[in-house]
Amino acid sequence: MKRIIAMLIMMAVSGVLFAAETVNGAGASFPAPLYMRWAYDYQKLNGTKINYQSVGSGAGIAQIKAGTVDFGASDAPLSKDELDKDGLTQFPMIVGGVVPVVNIKGINNGSMKLTGSLLAEIFMGKITAWNDPKIAAENPGLSLPSTKIIVVHRADGSGTTWIFTHYLSAISPVWKSSVGASKDVKWPAGVGGKGNEGVAANVRQMNGSIGYVEYAYAKTNKMNSVQIKNRDGVYVAPSLNTFQSAAANADWKNAPAFAMILVNQPGKDSWPITGASYIIIHKDQKDAAKISTMLTFFNWCFNNGAASATALDYVPLTKNVTDLVNTSWKANVKVNGNQIWK
Repeated sequence: MKRIIAMLIMMAVSGVLFAAETVNGAGASFPAPLYMRWAYDYQKLNGTKINYQSVGSGAGIAQIKAGTVDFGASDAPLSKDELDKDGLTQFPMIVGGVVPVVNIKGINNGSMKLTGSLLAEIFMGKITAWNDPKIAAENPGLSLPSTKIIVVHRADGSGTTWIFTHYLSAISPVWKSSVGASKDVKWPAGVGGKGNEGVAANVRQMNGSIGYVEYAYAKTNKMNSVQIKNRDGVYVAPSLNTFQSAAANADWKNAPAFAMILVNQPGKDSWPITGASYIIIHKDQKDAAKISTMLTFFNWCFNNGAASATALDYVPLTKNVTDLVNTSWKANVKVNGNQIWK
């Protein structure tokens, strides 16, 4: 009996000493559905807990700079100069699509067509009713109501906004000069919602509204998306295939610090509002066990998370890209000056 008790005590002590690490991250709501799914699956596999808070890209960047989380997440990549200034490195994790969503009585999912120029005029408050002649011209045969347009945008610093406003800036010179492209712009019209979650909730509640969310939020909330005319002049609907078509043009090898703009890519099947989401970490790490756990998780996502990604309509990174990321970890991430990733 004493021997059994001693063994149980040793097992209990061992469990404490070798307890799985907990990793904390925060940032973009764009990839949050997938990060939370990956974290759930990974914890079931080996007990490692990955806490991820969907607080927006701006807050995620602020928190990793302040060192209050182990990793930040952003859909707006930082420049190499900004990364170097704060001792940070970044790498892409996933690619997905931002979609305009509408709540207009009588208009079904995918039945409305909008050009990028029309989107810019709507979000600038220049087109104010759904039966505007410019909208009607792109939608012959569609019965458009005279309902007032209610614009819904992000109220927080957002990588989803960064992607969306980069697209509008690429399409509309007026938008580019008067509003611009950033995580947080001065919106000419509309009401704000916090996170993709807040925008989705506001659009669902208000007839006549239009907003923009990551595709997983549109699907989960059964929201009505629109078709958009792409760079090749073809109207396309948001889907995994159209996101993949846009992502196929990415030249990650020659992108400084992996910073990539994927909006308005060529290809008749390309969704024009596509973007990557990034993980941001400190180059100089203090806890070898923590950073090893974190990078092992991200590598597991690359190698084992593709099915979950595609199920949620995200585009997994190809092996040639994840190999580049692994090489960047070897070169940039150190503990006491020593390489941590082998």
